[in-house]
Amino acid sequence: MVLFKILPDWFIPENEATPESVFMNRRRFVQKLGLASIGAVTLISGCTSGTERKEAVQQNLKQANLQPISATRNPRFSLDRPLTEEYVAATYNNFYEFSGGKEVWRYVDGWQTSPWTVEISGLVAKPQKIAIEDLIRKMPIEERLYRHRCVETWAMAVPWIGFPMKALIDLVEPKPQAKFVKMTTFFRPKEVPRQDLQSYPWPYTEGLTMAEAMNELTLLVVGIYGHELPKQHGAPIRLVVPWKYGFKSIKSIDRIEFTDTQPATFWNTLVSNEYDFQANVNPNVPHPRWSQSTEHMLGTGERRRTLIYNGYEQYVASLYKNASG
Repeated sequence: MVLFKILPDWFIPENEATPESVFMNRRRFVQKLGLASIGAVTLISGCTSGTERKEAVQQNLKQANLQPISATRNPRFSLDRPLTEEYVAATYNNFYEFSGGKEVWRYVDGWQTSPWTVEISGLVAKPQKIAIEDLIRKMPIEERLYRHRCVETWAMAVPWIGFPMKALIDLVEPKPQAKFVKMTTFFRPKEVPRQDLQSYPWPYTEGLTMAEAMNELTLLVVGIYGHELPKQHGAPIRLVVPWKYGFKSIKSIDRIEFTDTQPATFWNTLVSNEYDFQANVNPNVPHPRWSQSTEHMLGTGERRRTLIYNGYEQYVASLYKNASG
């Protein structure tokens, strides 16, 4: 039997956490990821001003050699707020495999996302293991402007590039018994030292009901801001379910399994009293340690009223008409 550590009452939210430089041995992490170049180490050492930080991040994105993705914007999905600047969105990310803080971009350079395959299995007529490039070629790629809301109350607005999950579901033909979709990220503890931390139920897993997975909003994302996903955003493929809190949008998907039982998920397993399986954005249901009634926008600090289902009620409310949230 595997035992997981349940966090105590004094466990603090990520937005109040000790900086990563204190949390773990930076030198060991740099060596593990192979960040031996002077440039990479300079980036990790930090910036002394907002301008220098912006320039460092922009240089980091340029060095990542992210390939452009041609995608037509779907006009059905519009925003009620300006897009978040790319350098802001690229420097404030949750990706626990690499960091307990937000500056994931400092730690991902040495991690390899190519080649990459996605294994699709379980209750499907056409199980397969497919290279990410081949999968993308089979899918209807488009750009969508979505709001993104974290359970920690921060929010952003970004131009995702991807394809409806329904297209993948149609490709593999689920059997009638399939009721849930379980997604799993990579597991490479020799490359990513935080996956050695025994207090977490690695690898990261997430799940949706079949109805949620088939919803037109549910997107499997391969790009952002006109190009491939940077690693800190979950390259090369991640989930985006904009009416749910961000931790549901699993990054760097390695496996997709169709099952007849509700799968265990990372945060629900770790702290079940704080993070439920459903995780729908609801301003009327506070987190046990903070209110969800408002959110603050990254980059501007603007405080906005949180919308039920993050403003996507018209698309998803019918999924929960017999449930509380």
